[in-house]
Amino acid sequence: MNQTITYLQELTAIPSPTGFTKEVAAYLLQTLLDLGYEPKQTPKGGVSMTIKGKQDDKHRVVTAHVDTLGAIVRAIKPDGRLKMDKIGGYPWNMIEGENCLVHVASTGQTISGTILVHQTSCHVYRDAGTVERTQDNMEVRLDETVKTADDTRALGIEVGDFISFDPRTTVTETGFIKSRFLDDKVSAAILLNLLRRYKEEGMELPVTTHFVFSVFEEVGHGANSSIPEQAVEYLAVDMGAMGDDQATDEYTVSICVKDASGPYHYEFRQHLVALAKEKQLPYKLDIYPYYGSDASAAMRAGAEVKHALLGAGIESSHSYERTHVDSVLATEQMVDAYLHSSLVE
Repeated sequence: MNQTITYLQELTAIPSPTGFTKEVAAYLLQTLLDLGYEPKQTPKGGVSMTIKGKQDDKHRVVTAHVDTLGAIVRAIKPDGRLKMDKIGGYPWNMIEGENCLVHVASTGQTISGTILVHQTSCHVYRDAGTVERTQDNMEVRLDETVKTADDTRALGIEVGDFISFDPRTTVTETGFIKSRFLDDKVSAAILLNLLRRYKEEGMELPVTTHFVFSVFEEVGHGANSSIPEQAVEYLAVDMGAMGDDQATDEYTVSICVKDASGPYHYEFRQHLVALAKEKQLPYKLDIYPYYGSDASAAMRAGAEVKHALLGAGIESSHSYERTHVDSVLATEQMVDAYLHSSLVE
């Protein structure tokens, strides 16, 4: 687990809002190369690699995504502050008060700032606490001396520059992991650690498996392309959603029954449940009502596969998220058990 957490900390430290994932892809490529694999980058920007198994006529696909929520410069205001357009789905209040970086395309530099509602000062604005947070009144206060739009443009900032949020990754002595973008960098870290173990221990998998780190999941199309013709199973490793009426918690692996795209493959789901019971892994079955995954994107694109979804339980999804090492461990053990199991009948 220590190496999984190290991978997670390294991943969350790399800004990677959807559409701005070159650096995190480079990290994955180098990490996998260092482990002795032969990864490749897809034209779409994701990273994939294959482990040939004992059975090679039918294949598996396992995914995690490394793109995250973020924003992009929509306009430069007359006072030099920035308007934003959202990347991914979240309410504006989820990022209010967050430190951020503007990635300046024209110079390659970053400029720090803070995301605030325009009516921030309660000593000036009577509605500071009640005003609706919208695209029109949320703004980036730059940590530069800017008083006009021309001042901001002189820094090189223009419409289309990406904005990433401070992840604030913290691991507590009690085993809790707090960070933005645990969705889905926890899963990516889990896959990296399993791949490390398989290489170091010389493990052979029963089925040829393609590992895919996708970079467009947060905007809906994720790893829905370049699926090998031999693939018959597709497992998305992503976050388990917590809240009212949810069974998922921060201490078990969550197996998704249904999300906004519809039910996941019943026999595949039951295969995972049987493995969890056999290995005595703590798990929960759950429905994520407002959710989509790489697997559901693949199904919409016409993939002819059995599809399933599981992941660590993540509290406060798309905000400042939290999970526990117990959930990460259960998820890693669940994925490992699946990868060493036979194909779903």
